[in-house]
Amino acid sequence: MTQLQAKPKIFTFDEFIDWLPENTSVLYELHNGNVIEVSQPTGEHEEVKGFLARKLSVELDRLNLPYFIPNQAIVKPPEKESGYFPDVLLLNRLNLPNEKRWRKEATVSDSASIPLIIEVVSTNWRDDYHIKFADYEEMGIPEYWIADYAGLGGRDFIGTPKQPAFFVCQLIEGEYVKTLFRGNDLIVSPTFSQIKLTAQQIFDAAL
Repeated sequence: MTQLQAKPKIFTFDEFIDWLPENTSVLYELHNGNVIEVSQPTGEHEEVKGFLARKLSVELDRLNLPYFIPNQAIVKPPEKESGYFPDVLLLNRLNLPNEKRWRKEATVSDSASIPLIIEVVSTNWRDDYHIKFADYEEMGIPEYWIADYAGLGGRDFIGTPKQPAFFVCQLIEGEYVKTLFRGNDLIVSPTFSQIKLTAQQIFDAAL
């Protein structure tokens, strides 16, 4: 996701939920008490996001899993005044009765509700590679995909010269282990072990 600006007031998560405007095209996130206005994404960003959501939906149907992809739901790290709208969020319907905020606020905090989360990298790449990476890891979300189709991430992550990169981060003993995929590399996913998808197919969705 991309960002524009932060409001000066520090919000609690409850204040953020109460403050969120209704019936608006503008999207906001809460980052450690700061309300962030999320800018309108590029068409390429949305093409990659839609492509990934479509591929996962096919697998959900094929495997008959009790999962679904919400149009707009908030992920709240339990111990922080933060709330994120992931680009693609996979939810386990069976665990939602344990989510106290789900029915009224479409908010989840329990890692058992979130088999997989995806962020499509924009110019604010540090959020996806650092902030959200750390928060999703601390929450215990078992799998996190980073789709850097434009090669925007830091050189420590994607190398020099910069080029498109796709990461599958798998939670192992409480820490994410990142696996990098490029070109015709076949994506290896713990959640979708039989998915037939290459990194290049994901990158090409933005063309």
